[in-house]
Amino acid sequence: MRQKKKSRSVCCWSMLALVVLAIAAVILLIVMIKPTDDGSGTPGKPVKKYADALTLAMQFFDVQKSGKLEQNQIEWRGDSGLQDGSEAKLDLSKGMYDAGDHMKFGFPMAFTATVLSWAILEYGDQMQVVDQLEPARSSLKWITDYLINAHPSENVLYIQVGNPKLDHSCWNRPEDMKGKRPLRQVNTSAPGTDVAAETAAALASASLVFKSVDSTYASSLLKHAKQLFAFADKYRKSYSISIPEVRSFYNSTGYGDELLWAAGWLYHATGEKSYFEYATGKTAEAYGNWGNPTWFSWDNKLAGAQVLLSRVSFFGSKDVASNDVISKYRETAEAVMCGFLPKSPTATESRTENGLIWVSEWNALQQSVSSAFLAVVYSDYMHTSRTPQISCSGSTFKASDLRDFAISQANYVLGENPMQMSYVVGYGDTYPQQVHHRGASIPADENPSCKDGFKWLEADTPNPNIATGALVGGPFLNDTYIDVRNNSMQGEPSTYNSALLVGLLSGLVTRSSVVQSFT
Repeated sequence: MRQKKKSRSVCCWSMLALVVLAIAAVILLIVMIKPTDDGSGTPGKPVKKYADALTLAMQFFDVQKSGKLEQNQIEWRGDSGLQDGSEAKLDLSKGMYDAGDHMKFGFPMAFTATVLSWAILEYGDQMQVVDQLEPARSSLKWITDYLINAHPSENVLYIQVGNPKLDHSCWNRPEDMKGKRPLRQVNTSAPGTDVAAETAAALASASLVFKSVDSTYASSLLKHAKQLFAFADKYRKSYSISIPEVRSFYNSTGYGDELLWAAGWLYHATGEKSYFEYATGKTAEAYGNWGNPTWFSWDNKLAGAQVLLSRVSFFGSKDVASNDVISKYRETAEAVMCGFLPKSPTATESRTENGLIWVSEWNALQQSVSSAFLAVVYSDYMHTSRTPQISCSGSTFKASDLRDFAISQANYVLGENPMQMSYVVGYGDTYPQQVHHRGASIPADENPSCKDGFKWLEADTPNPNIATGALVGGPFLNDTYIDVRNNSMQGEPSTYNSALLVGLLSGLVTRSSVVQSFT
């Protein structure tokens, strides 16, 4: 009897041990799968539609490349702009054409690089899961190589290749350009604080991207970034005032946002106290616009700077995270987020009936995609730091609410809209066929002169070449789109829109914690 009781006890303890081991195994599995707060969480399974769209969106940078193309993936593109910069004995052949034309505008091109860098820094591990990290780095370097060459001395920055009026009087392929490609520069006599600071932001952020893969190149990027920031700050004047002709194309409405944006990136890139003090000092008080949400765009970086510097509040050491001005950055970033959320008491009314953020009939999707990108980034700051909620005039919202908003904008862009069409060229069964893009509109075996090519602009036929991954301007306020090539208002793509789209899709393609430090 005693022996039998002993056997029963052994059996029970054995079963209990098995249960404990099973529970331990489940807990271990959860820990292995669940993203960790230090950013080491392994990305989850990719969402196919976002992975497919991201792969396409990345290809548009190849469509836009100038210079001698390396490992060209776009069969209808070839070498172009090989003599760009020659009048100043510089090699400005690289870089990217701005949109559907053949201009190289330094201001939006630098913004493209900054956003692409930011996307890689936040979501590089997720890009890697779908094999897009290396293409992203390659496209970024194509721009930063150009920007380095455009900065031949400390206080000189070339900010434009080509004459817009001459360029826009032609309709031909970039490979067939024969007109003059004059240069424009900012310097101590004709300063450009905004464009110099944006270029500093681009090179500083890119230095972080390349730090682990090419430290020599990263050091060069950072050296140029520091020089450009010093130039921008010392000689304060908008480039739109120094060079009035740019007002018709990329007019800057101020430079305070670029100074704060650049200081924020330089602080992240260097950890130097001087940049932190700059970002939280007199310039911040003058241009921070605390509590007033703004739209994030190639012209206004303020909302981006507020989200970027709120990062310090989430993940910085106690002495910097508790800084009063850093708190203002975060509070204003949260005001921006509250404006995006459709159920927030302070939700913006700038959206279509079907929920798309809509601010301007020209290039409407810029604000939609930029808002969604900022929302997914801020959502992931909350997720990683385990911040439970934000407050919007008494109503509370979770990180998942911001992510849902970002998803709504991405899904609209990819085809969940009244037109039932994708605004990303090549994605889905229905997308714009007459994109306002010279190279895409002219057969690759044709080489029309400057004026002869206009017959293709006016032709009512689909483009013979696919501008793969291009994000067109977008719909009108009533959610409609007119697919006519001469409709540049709705049908012209741009590299900076593509950078924002890449950032958004990279944040949605899978789920993982963001890193707590870029360095």
